[in-house]
Amino acid sequence: MRLLTFLKRNRFVLSLLALFLVTDALLAWWNPMERSRRFYKNDFVKTLYHHGWTRSGPVFYGNSSVTAAYMEDRSTHKLTEMGLSYGKITDLQAILKGGYYDVERELVVGIDVHTMIDSLETDPTYPWFKRWYQPYVYYYRDYFRDSGQELLRNALKGHPLAYEPRWIDKMLYFGPEPTASECPQGVVAGCLQRKWDDYDKRFGWMKPQQDFRGNLAAMQWVIDYAASRKLPLRVVWMPWNSGYKHPPYVAEMKSLVNGMLQKAGVPTLDLMDRFPPEDFHELVHLNREKGAPEFTKEVDAWLNGLK
Repeated sequence: MRLLTFLKRNRFVLSLLALFLVTDALLAWWNPMERSRRFYKNDFVKTLYHHGWTRSGPVFYGNSSVTAAYMEDRSTHKLTEMGLSYGKITDLQAILKGGYYDVERELVVGIDVHTMIDSLETDPTYPWFKRWYQPYVYYYRDYFRDSGQELLRNALKGHPLAYEPRWIDKMLYFGPEPTASECPQGVVAGCLQRKWDDYDKRFGWMKPQQDFRGNLAAMQWVIDYAASRKLPLRVVWMPWNSGYKHPPYVAEMKSLVNGMLQKAGVPTLDLMDRFPPEDFHELVHLNREKGAPEFTKEVDAWLNGLK
């Protein structure tokens, strides 16, 4: 009786709640953040989009340094380029653990000077960050708001209600940075030094055993995951602009990770100091004209030579 009374008294609120839950479930099923070009796309969705929404196959995983360096269209080894903006090893663990992508035949992991930093900012729209209890419309509220504001602006101005498709390509890097406007005297070296100083201020004080702990644990998880599935795992140390010294933590970071990889017998290719400054756009991204083609050749030759 009490339950029946409660339902009668609150039927309007409960009806609204039910309507919201059903609507949210339908939105989640439709998943416009992936399916509709009206909304922003993160690099994981862009990877799926450019590969016909395939969610399985051999992968070259990493952060934006992998996107910049690995030219999938020129590669003879044919891996799916899964460079994610701000991608870390913890993200790779979440992808594999959550079944967001089924890596088959081979997993190549690119690690650069930022890949292991636990506190590095990230793209909050990656699907593995969404908790099961968070409503879809709430989790992506900023992007619904952005699209709604565009629709409203067009309506108020009498423009067609058609939307501008959101950018679907990943960030690539051409030539040297920066432009003259970014550096008053147009001196590339001076601007890159300021970038190095900024990196040093943000990350240079970090200690790998403390500040990379989560990603070190994720690296071991990935090693164990690959071994348990007999999935060939390879690791590439991604290039760093050799015109500038390494961040202070790099030597210890490489020692810790290499120790794990050697113990597990994981083949490793160290290209961190392989490329001259003219092959870079800035400190961590190879340019598309010179650096990326050479990187792709180096990696192809190495991978094709492994048994």
